[in-house]
Amino acid sequence: MARKALEAKAKRKPKFSSRKLNRCKICGRKHGYMRDFAMCRICFRERASRGEIPGVVKSSW
Repeated sequence: MARKALEAKAKRKPKFSSRKLNRCKICGRKHGYMRDFAMCRICFRERASRGEIPGVVKSSW
């Protein structure tokens, strides 16, 4: 889990647009962020395996 202070700081409007930091909407993690789903890879994997993300299926071959 990310620190609450850093999550609050990321929600504020930055002075410059290039300083915007993407964080996971669920856990607040900043690394491994997937823009298309607005969540980190860990939260994405958990929800995809439970079938909570429409259109995403586990691949098998």
